[in-house]
Amino acid sequence: MVYLILVLLAIWLVLAILGIVIRGLFWLAVIGGLLFVATAVWGWLQNRQRT
Repeated sequence: MVYLILVLLAIWLVLAILGIVIRGLFWLAVIGGLLFVATAVWGWLQNRQRT
């Protein structure tokens, strides 16, 4: 489960960086950033429920 969360975080981070680098794809940066935060929160909640 941790591996899946780390892979998703890496994908969202790459999308956000691409959106910032390519100025016409600002929407990609916004979506990547939102998905990054959502996945991080989801992973934190999953980890918190285990303990």
